[in-house]
Formats: sequence, structure tokens, C-alpha cells
Amino acid sequence: MLSSLGILISLGLLMFMAYRGFSVIFFAPIFALLAAAFAGFSPLPALTELFLPQLAGYVKVYFPFFLLGAVFGKIMEQSGAADAIAQTITKKLGAKHSLLAVVLSCAVLTYGGVSLFVVAFAVYPFGASLFRSANIPKRLLPATIALGAFTFTMDALPGTPQIQNSIPMKFFNTDLYAAPIFGTIGGLMIFFLGYVYLESQRKKAQQQGEGYGTVAAGETQQTNRETPSFGIAILPLVSVLVLTLVLQKIVFPNWDISPWAVEPPYKMDPNTLKGTMNNWALIIALSCGVFLATILNPKRLSGKLAHAISLGASGSLLAIMNTASEVGFGNVIKILPGFKTIAEAMMSIGRGGSPLLSEAITVNVLSGVTGSASGGLSIALDSFGHEYLRWANEYGTSPELLHRVASMASGGMDTLPHNGAVITLLAITGMTHKQSYKDIFVITLMKTAVVFILIGFTMLF
Repeated sequence: MLSSLGILISLGLLMFMAYRGFSVIFFAPIFALLAAAFAGFSPLPALTELFLPQLAGYVKVYFPFFLLGAVFGKIMEQSGAADAIAQTITKKLGAKHSLLAVVLSCAVLTYGGVSLFVVAFAVYPFGASLFRSANIPKRLLPATIALGAFTFTMDALPGTPQIQNSIPMKFFNTDLYAAPIFGTIGGLMIFFLGYVYLESQRKKAQQQGEGYGTVAAGETQQTNRETPSFGIAILPLVSVLVLTLVLQKIVFPNWDISPWAVEPPYKMDPNTLKGTMNNWALIIALSCGVFLATILNPKRLSGKLAHAISLGASGSLLAIMNTASEVGFGNVIKILPGFKTIAEAMMSIGRGGSPLLSEAITVNVLSGVTGSASGGLSIALDSFGHEYLRWANEYGTSPELLHRVASMASGGMDTLPHNGAVITLLAITGMTHKQSYKDIFVITLMKTAVVFILIGFTMLF
């Protein structure tokens, strides 16, 4: 009982401090140790033997994706390629479709492999300009960016190279294109519901006479720099998607590395070779995207390349440390007696049937606890992935469906107030939780609901 109380108090305090603008990197270990103390664990060993090893383990596995995604995004931004894509979409749709233009701009960049954090930075200037011109309340801009970058292109659409879609590969021996029909339908539902909601909020605000709001300092400054053509700008994004598809579907399935991979010095787990190779495919594809984005824009990157790489690298450290700290917090929570009771209850859901419902609830809860989609997903699959795979084999559920449900569920309740991406997005746009979080949370609820609706249809038919 005391352990469960400690978990709730620690989670509540972490969310409160994040809501007030404090760093989760600093407070995640503090509140993890508080929860451990409530359960009778000694705080210092909990820090050095539980929190820090899990933080380091997450960085070890996923650092290449954060680093390459952030550098890729910064090069796209500094070269003007991101601007070119956003401008082209805006011109095609017109100012009257400002919301749709921002959503699609974010979606194209995210689906092409640009880091979610970088997408927010890249699209914000154009989004603010469009909203100001159309007199749409700026408080809706964070939710609009979130819909385009943090939802359907993050984990639902098959092939997205975002980390939330790559984590399940090593657990279920799947690839980025797992369960394409399920993911595509889910992605379209999320896009449609989210866009309808945002449009309804825009119309409601206009009827009430609410305008754009306060223009932030420096916000009116628009870049007039030369940008590449749309074809040149989008080629690196397309290359990431195509190369990932070719490597995962054609090259690596026909390359048997087991004779040397399972022997010293590598000693790789034979059961996770396919997932590991699919990780390699994404690393190679993002590296090629960085290379293409660089060589296609030599003049526009002249004198800026070193700066772009430095900004991307440093930005990736902040992003991964935010997430890794929350992973450390979640992993301390998961070993406490109070959480074991919760975990057993989640694993018992749907026994005798498909594991999809239990998996979705477990991933959703852990993503909410950690405030991180990738963090909660990693903890859930580290803890229960093998059990879900065994359960799925017994029931006849496809591992590809396990992959897609886990990915989509991770992007549900992860966006609670202490989520690192939400905190960063609000900081970029100059908004506060009080001004803009409500609409982000509504998008979150819609995203969560779609996963369970699709699971319901899957179980019925």
C-alpha cells in the first residue's frame, strides 16, 4: 500500500514540476528515489544500481537514432530544404487552409525521418506566420504541430523511421513496415479526427472574436534566404524511406550473418538478429539522408555545415537525456512492489484471447508514467515482450500486429505534462501549459482511442 502511494506521489510531483517548467532530467531521479524510499528501498543504491544503469542502457541502444535524426533535421533546416517543403505545401493549399498546411508540413518531415524536436523548430516560423495572417489563435499552434509530428507519422503509418516504430523490431523480429493495413487505417483515423477537432476549435474561436494573440519578440522576422527546389528538398526524405524499405525487405532477409554474429567478439542473440539488422537498416538510411542533404545543397550549407552538425548533435543529447531520465524513472518504478501488482493486473487483461488489448494498455500506462513514448515502450517490451510474443503465438496473433499496436499505443498517453516533447514544443512556440496543453491532451485522447477501436475491430473480425 505504501509502495503504491509512493508511486502515485512521485508521478504526480514529476508531472507538477514539468507543468511548472522544471527539467525532468533533474527531477526524474529525485522522484524515482522518493518512490523507492516509500517502498523501503535505500535511495543511493536505487540511484547507482537501478536508475543510472537503465538510463545508460537506453542511451547505448538508441543514441544513433537520436543523433542521426537530429543532425539530419538540422541540415535540412540550415540548407533551407525544410523551408522549401513547408512553403510549397502552404502555397498549394492557401492561407485559408493554414491548419492543414502546418499539419502536412510536419507530417512530411516526420515521415521522412526528421527528428520530432527538429520538425517543431523548422515548422514553427511558418506556422506562426500562417496563423497570424489567418488570425487563428496562436494557442492552437502547439496542438497543430503535435498532430502532424507526434501522432500518425510518428508510429502509425508503416515505414516511418521514427524511434517509436523501430523499438519493437528487436523484440518481435519485425520491420518498420509491420501491419501496414492496420497502421494506415489508424493513421488516417487519427489525422481526420484530429484535424476536425482543430478546425472546430478555430471556428469557435473566430465566432467568439478571438484573434491571433500576442506576437512574440522576433516572431515577425521571416527568412528570405534562397531555398532549394521542392524536388531537391524532398529527395533526402524519400531516400530514407526507400533505402529503409529495400534494406529491410530485400537485402537483409537474404543475408545470413548468424555464423559470425553469434560468435565472439559480438555474441549477438540469435533470436533478435532480424530486429538488430533492421536497426542497422535505419542507421544506414539516416546516414545516407544526411549525406544526400549535404551534397545536394553545397552552396546553401557553405560555412554552416559544422554549425548544423554541432546543433544537431547537442540537440540530440538533450532529447535523449530527457527520454533516458524518464526511462530510468520508469525502471525504478517497475521494480517496486506496488507496481508489480499493477503489472500483474495489466497482464491478466484479455487472458484466453488476443494479447493486443493487454499490450496496448500496458504500453499506454508505462508511456504515461514515464512521460515518454519510446521510454514507456522500451520498459513495457523489456518487461513483457517475450511473454506477449509467446501469448501471440499461442493465440495465432501476428507478431506484426504486436509491433504496430505497441508502437501506436506508445504515442497515446505519453503526452502528459511531463513529456519532454510537449515541454520543448511549448517552449519553441512561446506558449504555456495553461494556454495550450488542453488541445494537445484532446489530440492525445483521440490518438489513444483509435488504437483501442482498431483492436476491438481486430478481435471481432
